[in-house]
Amino acid sequence: MASPNQPVVVLSRALDQAGELLALIQHAELGRPTPCEEWTVRELADHLSAAPEHFLQQMRGEEVDWSARADVVDGGWATYFRTHADDLLHHWYDEPADQTAQADGQSAEVGVHTWDVVQALGLGLEQECDDEVAERGLAFMQQELTSENRGDAFVPAVEVPEGAGAYERLAAFAGRTPLS
Repeated sequence: MASPNQPVVVLSRALDQAGELLALIQHAELGRPTPCEEWTVRELADHLSAAPEHFLQQMRGEEVDWSARADVVDGGWATYFRTHADDLLHHWYDEPADQTAQADGQSAEVGVHTWDVVQALGLGLEQECDDEVAERGLAFMQQELTSENRGDAFVPAVEVPEGAGAYERLAAFAGRTPLS
């Protein structure tokens, strides 16, 4: 029997993975392109490091500026991210069990951007990423994201080859294609 807190446990692993990747970014990589159209590694790092803070603001019912990036110096993303990720997880554990499934939506966002960072940096870490993060994130996105509500953030899904990994399927559903 699955724990009602399983979505939060998986989100914790998603946050750990993303924090580790943010810590790997080197100054020389900041200008590289990413699978996020028109974003460099620096802009992606700023966006990703602000995500836990934005999620927490949303959960508190506060107005969230999703375009706002973390106000940190280059290289400070992992620390900023981890601080707010810990606050987010503490908040989740105070939520009623019937609300925790929503954590899968946050895992989806973090999982897609984890894939983005891996691709942008040319890392071979995708095999080491936690597939349950991508699988739960994908299931959430498939249930919640339709062609009518994709908005500007998510272009139409792209095809993936047979046997594609969990992160490839998640990224493809979010409209990502690998960088060439």
